[in-house]
Amino acid sequence: MLLKTVFFLVSAACSTTLGSGLEPQIPSVASFTPSHGAFELSSVVQIVVDSKHASHGTPSLLDFANTFRDDLKDVVSYLGIVPVSLSPNIPGITLGIPTIYLTLDTSSKYNLYNGEPTDEGYNLVVTPSSVTIKSSAPLGVWWGTRTLLQQAALQLSKGVPSVSFPAGDIHDSPGWEVRGFMLDAGRHWYETTFLSDLCIYASFFKLNEIHLHASDNLWNPAFLYGDGNEGWKNLYAAFRFQPPAGSSLEGLVPRKNESWTKNKFLQMQGTCAKHGVTIIPEIDTPGHSLVFNQWKPELMEAGAPDHLNLSHPDTIPTIKSVWDEFLPWFSAPEVSIGADEYDAALADDYISFVNTMAAHITSTARKSIRIWGTREPSNTLSISPNVTIQHWDFPGDTISVQLLASGYRVINSEQAFLYLDGKTSDGGQFPQTLDEDLLWGARWAPNVFSATDPSNNTRADAPGLRGALFALWNDWGNNATTALEAYYQLARSAAVFGEKAWAGSGVRSTELSRAQFDAAYLPLNAAAPGQNLNRVVRPAHGDVVFAHATPPRPSLDTGVPSVGPPYTLAFRVQPDAHDPGAGVLFAGIDSKLHVANLTFEATGQLYALGYVLPTDRFTSVEIHATREYTYAVIDDEAHPRYWYTLMDIWGEYMALGNMSFAAPSQHIGGEGFKGTIRDVMLTLGA
Repeated sequence: MLLKTVFFLVSAACSTTLGSGLEPQIPSVASFTPSHGAFELSSVVQIVVDSKHASHGTPSLLDFANTFRDDLKDVVSYLGIVPVSLSPNIPGITLGIPTIYLTLDTSSKYNLYNGEPTDEGYNLVVTPSSVTIKSSAPLGVWWGTRTLLQQAALQLSKGVPSVSFPAGDIHDSPGWEVRGFMLDAGRHWYETTFLSDLCIYASFFKLNEIHLHASDNLWNPAFLYGDGNEGWKNLYAAFRFQPPAGSSLEGLVPRKNESWTKNKFLQMQGTCAKHGVTIIPEIDTPGHSLVFNQWKPELMEAGAPDHLNLSHPDTIPTIKSVWDEFLPWFSAPEVSIGADEYDAALADDYISFVNTMAAHITSTARKSIRIWGTREPSNTLSISPNVTIQHWDFPGDTISVQLLASGYRVINSEQAFLYLDGKTSDGGQFPQTLDEDLLWGARWAPNVFSATDPSNNTRADAPGLRGALFALWNDWGNNATTALEAYYQLARSAAVFGEKAWAGSGVRSTELSRAQFDAAYLPLNAAAPGQNLNRVVRPAHGDVVFAHATPPRPSLDTGVPSVGPPYTLAFRVQPDAHDPGAGVLFAGIDSKLHVANLTFEATGQLYALGYVLPTDRFTSVEIHATREYTYAVIDDEAHPRYWYTLMDIWGEYMALGNMSFAAPSQHIGGEGFKGTIRDVMLTLGA
């Protein structure tokens, strides 16, 4: 029942091709040289992998080919069986079967804007009989398959019966090495299955990194710094990597149900790698370290429970032991140690710590490190130039042009452009999604750090400028958003960022206009293969996903794991008089609806409507949901009742925020429910 469908039509006014039949896509390609004819993607097609290079790389060219085959069938629903085979040469049409050929040419050269070589460039050559995707490395071929899939999706979104690729040669490579986003998983729990799906989605837009901020705490000054206040001991803090049973680090993970086991993390990391996405793990110290001090209070800096005391003899050995435990988990060539917002009065201690950890991680695991940019005043010490600086703030951060001039490598995460936050109670310190008016208006690209002071910006080809990451923070913790609400924040932002971080702004003549981006985004979001974060379903009849007048007791499995908003879930219910608050009315992979107080459960949190169902009669309930809110109409009341979350800003005042829930559609009844549910109907549209 769960299917992704390409259901958006691109209007004729917005569907301008690149003069040769190539659809504007996200991100835009560097160049296309047309030739004559077209490659018809009939229902029968084969993928052939160059046998000389099939096992090259990790993931290998053959690994990418198999994933591409699955994605191609996902996007182009009319395809039959698509075999993947090996051959040393392109076979062209064999027995009338058109061919997509994947190969490597290690002599091919592709460069970033700064002239550094990259393995991510590719050539896509289309003839009437074949499509050849070629690169110097398997990852470049992978990005070429994304280009081919997007072209197919954009054509199908116009209602054409079959796909036809215009003949010619696409030459493409990214402008920058680092392209992706940071997700604050330290203050908000995310399952590895959700993170895997995020990787798959981000890959469709050629993003190549997800930076996982995997340890942190809520920031409440009254709890952390109040005189005689020991509220810090119970303030939410988390460390997400679960050490094995019996490890000396077990006490570091107070919430094992909100931590990743090694097997689950490795599986997720592997899924991401098979889609061209590298997981950059971050364990944040010596600031943002409340979780460490709740575990070992003796390591705490006096008066600052979220800071480590770097002069304590056990602090650095303890942090080294944490990294030693988890470094073998990480396949990325570099990791982040955080290292932001520490006490400036302890600059030398801070710098010594960063350099010590950099040397330790490099010698132990042959990995380099990143830190958040922090201007620490010191006349005697400096951060090692081997450490990459992730710029995020003016004026507290060292000016990036100065860092680059001093030989540092820099990643742009400037908060004025690139910071998002989950729902907050302060009126929106940072936006919910990237400010596209700002990005397009300022012609933002990774070399742009300021919209108002050009002297703080660099050239697109600046040596040492590695790229950019935007950031989704969760300063108000688990209860502010569900995991799917985080996806809603990231979905369009990832696509526009894909264009800006791959192509730039003002560097290539083929870059997208805002109108072209707007035209391409909706059909591409709907078609993105390999995951279903939109929780799309295709009902068999009209908009009705299912209807059950008298569901069998105690429960019914509908076969529909979840349905994304907008939807309407209508039903009549009478709880058992002897146990009126027991059990679950509806359950799915993303949410549950409990009988007690009509409480939604999502991402491990409970959100009560506060309505007690009567036991002496049936109550009619209609639940309506959009991506912005969820409300119930009970017994045709004139005023709907909304599900809210209660948020506070640092203990100073409280505010309500609307919640959006996916429909809990997998099971009707069960989990201890003893009453009666009737006339259940789930329809699309709120």
